[in-house]
Amino acid sequence: MPADGGGEVRVLVFQAASDEEQLAAVRAAYHEVSKRLAAVPGMLGNELLRSPLDPSALAVMSRWESLAAFRAWEAGADHREDTAPLRPYRDTRTAAPFAVYEVDAAY
Repeated sequence: MPADGGGEVRVLVFQAASDEEQLAAVRAAYHEVSKRLAAVPGMLGNELLRSPLDPSALAVMSRWESLAAFRAWEAGADHREDTAPLRPYRDTRTAAPFAVYEVDAAY
């Protein structure tokens, strides 16, 4: 897999919900953000994930056609505004608020 952003990329943004009310708010924000991002070039889709071991731990995993596509969107003017509804629910227990991975192998 080329290291120059030529392969698919997964981005995980870590979220947290301390109770059912916050979980409902995270879900609503996720749906709002997903609608905003539906037409972003290079984005292949996204999912809201919840840990069965720690129900307060969530992550939004987005799929991108390349690292270059993700970086272009991230550097764009709409990035911060489009993702603003989820920002209050970032998981501050993690060392970093997000992680980026290139797909190294897949079946």
